[in-house]
Amino acid sequence: MASSGKRKTTGAKLAREGKLRERRAAKAARKDARRQSPGEYSDVDASGARYGPPNPDGPPDPEVATDAADAAVAVAADA
Repeated sequence: MASSGKRKTTGAKLAREGKLRERRAAKAARKDARRQSPGEYSDVDASGARYGPPNPDGPPDPEVATDAADAAVAVAADA
């Protein structure tokens, strides 16, 4: 049976707690929606693998990158 004693929680507190529960539920729903759909600027698919158009030139040539770095060092040394 229910107690006939005085209520220990005010109506205002109950209202605040109800609003808080609603805000938390709305936030959880937004969070779940973000997890369900990929972001607008996402470059990672659902499996976690990166995707995008393949590079038509193939992988970068390491010698070209090294030559460009060496040229930059030589120009800086001349200055």
